[in-house]
Amino acid sequence: MTARRAVEVDTGAGWTPVCPYDDLIPGRGVAALVGGHQVAVFRDRAGRLYAVGNRDPFSGAYVVSRGLLGSRDGAPVVVEPMYHRAFDLRSGTCPDEPGESGAPGGAPAALPVWPVRLAGAPGDGPVEGSDDRDGRAGASDDRHSLAGATTAPSAVRPSADCPSADRPSTPPREHP
Repeated sequence: MTARRAVEVDTGAGWTPVCPYDDLIPGRGVAALVGGHQVAVFRDRAGRLYAVGNRDPFSGAYVVSRGLLGSRDGAPVVVEPMYHRAFDLRSGTCPDEPGESGAPGGAPAALPVWPVRLAGAPGDGPVEGSDDRDGRAGASDDRHSLAGATTAPSAVRPSADCPSADRPSTPPREHP
């Protein structure tokens, strides 16, 4: 049996596996609970990975992982589904709201950004295709830090769209 490549997010306390790379659908995102934070993880059509906060600062809803991927002026963006605001996947900034307090209540109109990488079997190190010397892909130097975050395996819960290798997939529920 061959080892599956894993998507990992750095919480500041170390790399935490989120889900198998092959389970991420290109152009789509998934939500994962990493170190107590909801993180939206994306794989673009070129295979690059991005990890940003899943909470939309405009609506307060945890829906960013359901956004659409695209680009604006050459920058990769996700357009959140509530108010259709774009966020740069590398920096988390919202080009639609260039000011620091564009969200309701004066909250910053930005998403936190986490380093993300593609890793092989344990001990193999980064897998070819990562675009940074330590295996990060899509991470920005001005990303937010999560000092004090935990990386215990129990802190990671893949979403239903990104099943874990040791947990069977569950079909989506029908809404009445």
